[in-house]
Amino acid sequence: MSSARVDYIAPWWTYWLHNFPHINLRFQPVDHTFLPEDANYQQTLIFLACVAAAGLGINLLGLAIYLSCLCCCRKDEEEDESKKPNSCCVTWSAVAAGLICCAAVGVGFYGNSETNDGVYQLTYSLYNANHTLGGVDNLVTGTMGSMESGLTQHLSRLDEIFAARGDFVQTLQFMQQMADSIIKQLLGLPDWEQLNVDLAALANQTARVEYYRWLTYLLILILDLVICLVACLGLAKQSRWLLTTMMVFGVLTLILSWASLGADIAAAVGTSDFCVSPDKFIMNQTKDLISSDIVHYYLYCSQTLPNPFQQSLTVFQRSLTTMQIQIQGLLQFAVPLFPTAERDLMSIQHLLNASEASLHQLTALLDCRGLNKDYLDALMGVCYDGVEGLLYLCLFSLLASCAFTVMLCAIPRAWRQIANRERDYDDIDEEDPFNPSARRMTGHTPGAHGNMHSFCSYSSSMGSQTSLHPPPAQTVSNAPVSEYMNQTALFGGNPRYENVPLIGRGSPPPSINSQQFRNRYSPTMRATYLSMTEDQIRHFGNDFQA
Repeated sequence: MSSARVDYIAPWWTYWLHNFPHINLRFQPVDHTFLPEDANYQQTLIFLACVAAAGLGINLLGLAIYLSCLCCCRKDEEEDESKKPNSCCVTWSAVAAGLICCAAVGVGFYGNSETNDGVYQLTYSLYNANHTLGGVDNLVTGTMGSMESGLTQHLSRLDEIFAARGDFVQTLQFMQQMADSIIKQLLGLPDWEQLNVDLAALANQTARVEYYRWLTYLLILILDLVICLVACLGLAKQSRWLLTTMMVFGVLTLILSWASLGADIAAAVGTSDFCVSPDKFIMNQTKDLISSDIVHYYLYCSQTLPNPFQQSLTVFQRSLTTMQIQIQGLLQFAVPLFPTAERDLMSIQHLLNASEASLHQLTALLDCRGLNKDYLDALMGVCYDGVEGLLYLCLFSLLASCAFTVMLCAIPRAWRQIANRERDYDDIDEEDPFNPSARRMTGHTPGAHGNMHSFCSYSSSMGSQTSLHPPPAQTVSNAPVSEYMNQTALFGGNPRYENVPLIGRGSPPPSINSQQFRNRYSPTMRATYLSMTEDQIRHFGNDFQA
């Protein structure tokens, strides 16, 4: 039987996924027919997941080789200090990783939403179909109960009342035959409970699984975005502990991305196998439970197809009409003779009217258009939105793995650059004469004179050495004065250091010559200057110039 449909055409991506190689774990080709209960078919989906696991292994192996080469290059650079790492490569790698990660997160949000919409449409259709089938069962059960119990009781009492009239008793027997015919026709309708499929329970389970799947992917998307932003923050702040932490999380997220890729590919291929020929799968599942004509009627719902319930419904309608005619005759002719029979006859008439209303509802529910619409809506949700969303999630997993691979390659180089920069700063601090820490070491260590000699040797390459003789020691109780005197001994009288920035409060204003300040003012006045505020210092300098 052909599975081609006028109102449902499987999308092209389902055919593309359906043509994927189906190979079991023994590397044997398997038929592409959707058979979820078959062990070989299950192995084909597991094989697709294993392909993603192999991709993860190759990715981690490539990262390990890259880090090994990076360590070897580091040893070479330590031997040759003239080689410096290129920061431009790290910057562009970080930019590329950030852009790819943002694109991956955007694609992932769209794919997650599309998949959720498809599954929601599936569950909604299942609930509607279950409501339809439940309504059919309730109408059939209610009508049969009223015919078997209510009608039989009324006919038994009327038989006792009309015992003296044989024609009335014969009419009651004919009505009993009509009731038995109705029960027989109702028993000929398919018993949906024989399918052993509770569509409501299936919809509830599907909705529960989809909720956790949607929530898991939402957390993964947020985690990827947070890791990417924190990694960029660590690069901007040059924080090694942030970069190290994000490298660990990056490896875990990389593993998670490949795992989700394997699950998405397996789910997409399996769903596509179903979407290519859904009618064939349903026919095979129900062939031992319901007539193929009935299943075919609901799957295709063509005007050219006969309604398999038409004959039963027609007999039901004729039997009810005949019984109503008989009741009307008894009400007209028997009630004047047997007034006590009016109550039972009116009850039978109400029962027949209710059965006729149930017949109309049953005819509407058994029509193929309702169930066929639910079936097509479920197919559209699963095969269009659902499979399309899974493809976008696969793309998200690939982009995320690429982004975190680039990030894991860039972080070790950035970590090296930060370490090299800190080492260069430490080397400068040890040799810089203007570094405060170096000065404090010079002024407070016991070997201050030896350090002063080396510092002077450094300064002699920049200017005159004859003007750098230390003056006689001055007895000043203020600590900043001694610091200032040391600086005066170094720079006093040398115009090259006239514009050296003020260090603490131990230097005169730049407009006053150090030698003039020392010769012109006594130690007491110099101590007073050291206690002045900045405004007082500027005022003092202007007065001196005047």
